[in-house]
Amino acid sequence: QVHLVESGGGSVEAGGSLILSCVVSGATPGSYCMAWFRQAPGKEREVVADIDSDGEVSYTGSVKGRFTISKDSAKNTLHLQMNSLKPEDTGLYYCAANFFPWPASCPVIANAAPGDFRTWGQGTQVTVSS
Repeated sequence: QVHLVESGGGSVEAGGSLILSCVVSGATPGSYCMAWFRQAPGKEREVVADIDSDGEVSYTGSVKGRFTISKDSAKNTLHLQMNSLKPEDTGLYYCAANFFPWPASCPVIANAAPGDFRTWGQGTQVTVSS
């Protein structure tokens, strides 16, 4: 069974930086799509960025140029480097993943929805103050 455990959330002032991590355990060899989602109070969960096993990355428009998603395969860890944080980045950030025994890629990020991903972490809180 696959488990995802996030860490690295916290409180920062606007303009600050945070790095989130998601440790993966129990995944079988093959291809994957891994993503970061976030959910602000009273709002729907939205995709932030994703990465597939070929290294293809995608970002939602509001974080392009500020966030960087990466995967450390040696440590089975997904990261999200967040720079120039804004108060609107506040939310509960989730790591999500799909693992496949055959070649596969991520859904088009503009259409990516929580229901597209089978495995989720517990979330880590990010709070950005103005």
